[in-house]
Amino acid sequence: MQVIATAGHVDHGKSTLVRALTGMEPDRFAEERRRGMTIDLGYAWTTLPGGATVAFVDVPGHERFVTTMLAGVGPVPAAMLVVAADEGWMPQSAEHLDALAALGVRHGLLVVTRSDLFDPSLALEEARERLAGTGLADAPAVAVSAVTGAGMDDLRAALADLAASLPTPDPAADVRLWIDRSFTIRGAGTVVTGTLPAGTLHTGDELDLLGADGTRRVTVRAVQALGEPRDAVSGVARVAVNLRGVAREAVGRGDLLLTPGAFLVGDLVDVRLRDPHGGAPAELPAELSLHAGSAAVPVRVRPLGADTARLRLARPLPLRIGDVVVLRDPGRRRIAAGAAVLDVAPPVLRRRGSGERRAAELASMGPVPDAAAELARRRVVRAADLVAMGVPRPQVAALTVPTAAGWLVDPTVVDPVLATLGAAVDAADPLDPGLPTEAARRAADLPDSRLIDALLDAADAPGLVHRDGRVSRSVAAGLPAAVRAGLDALRADLQADPFAAPGADRLAELGLGPREVASLVRAGELLRLADGVVLLAGADDRALDLLAGIGAEELTLSEVRQALNTTRRVAVPLMEHLGRTGRTVRTGSGAHRLRR
Repeated sequence: MQVIATAGHVDHGKSTLVRALTGMEPDRFAEERRRGMTIDLGYAWTTLPGGATVAFVDVPGHERFVTTMLAGVGPVPAAMLVVAADEGWMPQSAEHLDALAALGVRHGLLVVTRSDLFDPSLALEEARERLAGTGLADAPAVAVSAVTGAGMDDLRAALADLAASLPTPDPAADVRLWIDRSFTIRGAGTVVTGTLPAGTLHTGDELDLLGADGTRRVTVRAVQALGEPRDAVSGVARVAVNLRGVAREAVGRGDLLLTPGAFLVGDLVDVRLRDPHGGAPAELPAELSLHAGSAAVPVRVRPLGADTARLRLARPLPLRIGDVVVLRDPGRRRIAAGAAVLDVAPPVLRRRGSGERRAAELASMGPVPDAAAELARRRVVRAADLVAMGVPRPQVAALTVPTAAGWLVDPTVVDPVLATLGAAVDAADPLDPGLPTEAARRAADLPDSRLIDALLDAADAPGLVHRDGRVSRSVAAGLPAAVRAGLDALRADLQADPFAAPGADRLAELGLGPREVASLVRAGELLRLADGVVLLAGADDRALDLLAGIGAEELTLSEVRQALNTTRRVAVPLMEHLGRTGRTVRTGSGAHRLRR
């Protein structure tokens, strides 16, 4: 399915055209049919030549209902701009085009109606002039008469071509359904409708319902598309969703159904502005109305650069980087600007000159989210938050950076953060050297103490160790260069085969005699299991993890040797060490049992 919205001046035949295409009545209210004027959103659908199904969102054309028109057009990927041959370009033709231009709509059709009443060539020529410079400048044009049927076959063919040209959305994308209508069906409860741009809705899904009063978890009782019940519906689609246990009064136009936890919901965004007619917009009023999806929210505008601004929303919305919204001046009844979202979690601007610095930063940012660039700006960020901001999951997964507990760290900040941490360690009480883990986290300005180990692992030679709940200077950092070089070589040997303890010849080759080995054991860099049997520190913990992964109740020495790919020379003192430290016990048969 594809979804197309109508646009155009009042009484130019939008609803008549939809009625002729679909055989359905888009005007839902008797007053609309009596007055011959659409006052709310209407919906209809049809099957086009070639088998494609298209649903139409029919919008009102009167200037008093521009907010309603924006609610219908906002989530829709394409538009059918309608101009009457006998009246030509009119004021709401212009405002509707401004809305489409502000939204960046690039897929659409120009339809000249009432060609039976007047030569459509003049209206077509004028419309072409008005479309110049917009995303619809090259949109195909068709002249029709819904009364005589002239041109309707050409219109259906053009709609089929348009539907085929629209991008296919990701069915696995997060659900963000902007609700444009809610009502009650006796025996079923509350039903909401909207245009699903991407993702998939399933019967039984649990979703977040975001409204003016906050967020609550709801369950999808049933889903319909094109008037038929479905187990699942993928975007793009017009859908009706029956919600279990939700009162009709608790949901309305502008509310949303969201994949739980998949979006950052905030009231502050930084944007790049664009005049609907091209270029940077003129000076904007301090207060405007922001239209996103089916929502209309008052915003305060803080200009930053020539074409960038910060918007504070009166109500939090789940926007993402790259979203395009419309800013409208309701007092002057005009579209003020389009706005592409650059940042949905912008930094606080408090210090003198911070606005200018932020403007310079925004000037280099684009509306296409980039994982590395976002991480570089934020230094440390949760991977899930990057995805929630709009960064594609594959990009985030491909980052090769220090990470722990779901946090990502920009590699360029590793050395400065460790330098700060090192200074804090050096300033600690000499009678109580080092810093407790939590104090070290605060000193390094890290959001999670588990990142300390990730940064130490990422650094070439940090000179710091994190052991027994404290961060301190590594004794090895003060050892002679020859000893440190020998340790580095030994570490390289054991990296691929961590339980292949070097023999005396190899230790001597590395310049690690008994005194040097003893110093490295004191420094916590090596683990001595027996005379002449040493491994890297932490090898015992690693061995325990590997043995636990076998899942056996008891392990013989032979099984230990095979699991660790080592020899009896190492396995015997290693298991004795684990026994002495209380992590294993010997059984009556002489086997080893891990303590759980």
